[in-house]
Amino acid sequence: MIVKFVYLYTMKTRKISPMAWIPTLYVAEGLPYVAVNTLSVIMYKNLGMSNTDIAFYTGWLYLPWVIKPFWSPFVDIIRTKRWWTVTTQFIIGAAFAAIALTLPLDSYVIMSLAVFWLIGFASATHDIAADGYYMLELDSSDQSLYVGIRSAFYRLATIIGQGGVVMAAGWMETAFGNVPRAWAVTFLILSVLFLLIAFYHSRILPRPAADRPSGAMPGKPASGHSAARILREFVGTFGSFFRKKYVWIAVTFILLYRFPEAQLVKMINPFLLDPATEGGLGLSTAQVGLVYGTIGIIGLTLGGILGGVLVSRYGLKRCLWPMALALTLPCGVFCWMSMAQPDPASMLNLILINACVFIEQFGYGVGFTSFMLYMMYFAEGPSKTSHYAICTAFMALGMMIPGMFAGALQEWMGYVGFFWWIMGCCLVTLAVTALIKVDPSFGLKSSGNQQ
Repeated sequence: MIVKFVYLYTMKTRKISPMAWIPTLYVAEGLPYVAVNTLSVIMYKNLGMSNTDIAFYTGWLYLPWVIKPFWSPFVDIIRTKRWWTVTTQFIIGAAFAAIALTLPLDSYVIMSLAVFWLIGFASATHDIAADGYYMLELDSSDQSLYVGIRSAFYRLATIIGQGGVVMAAGWMETAFGNVPRAWAVTFLILSVLFLLIAFYHSRILPRPAADRPSGAMPGKPASGHSAARILREFVGTFGSFFRKKYVWIAVTFILLYRFPEAQLVKMINPFLLDPATEGGLGLSTAQVGLVYGTIGIIGLTLGGILGGVLVSRYGLKRCLWPMALALTLPCGVFCWMSMAQPDPASMLNLILINACVFIEQFGYGVGFTSFMLYMMYFAEGPSKTSHYAICTAFMALGMMIPGMFAGALQEWMGYVGFFWWIMGCCLVTLAVTALIKVDPSFGLKSSGNQQ
């Protein structure tokens, strides 16, 4: 009824409010990313996969976001941003249903990973198209006006995925007494939700006149010359990126700043789920949805907000070292939890576990702010949008490779040894922070920078 009302109302007024589509568009952008990079880890853990295999196989699922800049020009050349947005949403919705269908099969691991891979590529393509569509449909003032809304609903998608969906899967595991069936139903629900969003967007998304293949006139396809020109510009963009001053220092920083977190994030959920006899905390799936997927995300969000406030007041240069410490030092809560192993059956201990995860994620949110702003700083120049996309590709690569081997390290060292290893890896973050140079005025509100 709500969807029908919004559709009829906007059709009558002939002007579709951005609030009719921005919230759902950015929920649709966030949910597949969470499904590929977080839900897959929890699902495979509950289905009995080893930590080594979980980290290695799900680590490969980052690849679509690593190589996203290489096919982004084709989203410009072929069809409209609106077409890509809606089409990839239908593909993702169907793929969620395919995940559910693979789980009862003996070969579910290979088949489900293949489908997650498809979802990853569709999701990365959706990111390109949806963000481009947002910029085409809204003028610059509206883009600024609604940027907080899009960020809030992307975060909401994260809470829905890592919190609500995980808790629902946990409740169904208990109710059904059958883990594969519980996760199959979970992904079927996600499929229905996503297909409804795709259908809604197919009807409600405006059709901006500027949304057409690059080089095409209204009503006409793009020419071969235009495609060739775009590809030449694409190659030139990479060349200009690698001609930037201090480029290899910047690439090293982007690859290694999150080196400890890239490993830690792959083992947080297995640690929370594993029983005490295996060194974990023995939380239920539903409890993990609350602890990491809800309280943790709230901490991450609040940390990010505080980080933005601090940089706007003091500038990025002055915040670099405090934020690097904020990213690294809170990892120590996992060292403590792995040694103390607080029993979650006690409400007091469960609150303590929530507090520890909140502290770590809050620190990560603060520390991640300086990382994102440095990438914006380094991307400054004539091709800043494309250069920033290249930076994010290196960022994804820096998360992918260390994360792939985190499971093998954990099983070799045990959880206590692994978390102390993570604390040691924090020295890498501090070392690369010492390498970079930043204009003291960058990020200051008074300097006129637009972040």
